Formats: sequence, C-alpha cells, structure tokens
Amino acid sequence: MRRFTLAALSLAISVAALGTYQVSAAKQPPAKTATDAALRSAIATPTRAPANSARDVYRHPYETLKFFGAKPDMTIVEIWPGGGWYSEILGPLTKDKGALYAAAAGERGHNGVKALMAAQPALYGHIKLAEFPYTSGSKVPDGSADMVLTFRNVHNWRFGGADQTQAAFNQMFAMLKPGGVLGVVEHRLPENMDAALEEKSGYMKVSSVKAFAEAAGFKFDKASEVNANARDTHDHPGGVWNLPPTFSEKDKDRAKYQAIGESDRMTLRFVKPAR
Repeated sequence: MRRFTLAALSLAISVAALGTYQVSAAKQPPAKTATDAALRSAIATPTRAPANSARDVYRHPYETLKFFGAKPDMTIVEIWPGGGWYSEILGPLTKDKGALYAAAAGERGHNGVKALMAAQPALYGHIKLAEFPYTSGSKVPDGSADMVLTFRNVHNWRFGGADQTQAAFNQMFAMLKPGGVLGVVEHRLPENMDAALEEKSGYMKVSSVKAFAEAAGFKFDKASEVNANARDTHDHPGGVWNLPPTFSEKDKDRAKYQAIGESDRMTLRFVKPAR
C-alpha cells in the first residue's frame, strides 16, 4: 500500500480543491464575481468599528446586500442610517463607481454618517446628505436611485401612525428609477399575533409591510430568511429592545436575551414597476 505523509496528503487536497475552485470560478459571469468581491471587500473594510463587525453574525450583511442586488455602480439611498452600521459598508462599496445618499430626519439623524465622513473622507466623503421624510431640506431627487435600503426603521414610522408610514413608503417610491429596488429589513411579528403590538413592540407583520409598500406602487418581488431567528419568541415585556444590542433591562434576564440574540427579521425585496 502506498503511504502518504500528512504534508503530502494536505498538498494533494489543496491542489484538488484549487482545481475545483478554478472550474467553478470559470463558470461564474465576470460581473457577478466582481460584485461578490466588491461586497466582501466592503464588509472587510478595516476601519469598520469592531463592535459593528461583531454584529455581522446576526445581521448577515453579505447575504443581505447580495439578496437585494446591491452593486458598486449603483446610486443607493440608505434611509435613517443611525450610527452608521450599514453606512460603514455601503460607503466603500459605492465610493469608486456609484453614489450613496444618507437620508435622515434632522441634524441628529446624520451625526453617525458625518462622523464617518470626517474620520475617513477617502471612504465616506462622497456620501450625500438628504432629508427624510422630505419637507424642505436637501432631497433625494425623484427617479434618481437604483436602490433604497431601510434597516429596522418601519416600526418607527408606524409609531407615528399609519399615515406617516404610508408617506414614508410613498417618498421611497418616488426616489427610485423605474425598475429600482426597495430592500426592507424589519423586526418580524408573527401573523397570528395581535396587530396592536406593531404600535409598541418594535415588531411588524410581513403583511403590514407589504400592504404599505404595495399601496405606494411597489410590487413584491421576493423574501429571504437570511435574517430569521427561530429563538426569538416575539413576546418580550419591553419589546424588541429587551434583546441585544440594546438590552433595555440592562442586567435583568440578560443571559436569556443574549442566548436569543438579535431579533427575528423579515428581509423583503420590492421593485418599482418599469414604465
């Protein structure tokens, strides 16, 4: 019987794996491969805050942005970027070939993005600031965006009432070019739970989000379970904020909430119909 040393066996496996990769890579369209590489590179940006990178295990940025179809040459609008968790990724993704708008309510809503722009102008200096919901400030021009993304924001609009929520979806629809994409990630309330919880828990039903989007003119395209969390029971006394990263009850039941992880989330892709 022929004997292989551990090193020789390892080398053989590596060569075989490389051959398999080369065959697989050859089958991939170059544009798709370049987009995948750009997404992975943006997520691996070394200037991302370590605390933000640690949340990738819950928020799956590569799978989420790939599902939505984000590309480096797009004009992308991020709605209410908050502290800039996704902005840290979308900035590097769009800096060479695309454009990025940070659309937020008032001065405070832009503070996180402004801090990124000041600290790393080479990566984030191209970001344009816009008001959302728009009243009289800087506006994302109608029909200018390839993609609008909103991460865990719909419940905030819902707290202001159904009319405010619908107005937000209407404005996002107006921003997009025909054929443009709206990507929504939101805390998910099971359909069999009381709809009144949408007004206080931070969770929304998929059917409710679809209704607002479709009333604005969007067509539902598809859904992904990439941000699902089967451990989430959706019935926490303080709503979604009991869970990480907020831990609204501080040390009370912290181990339980840490074991659950971040919330169960819907990931929905809508399209603005082409003319």
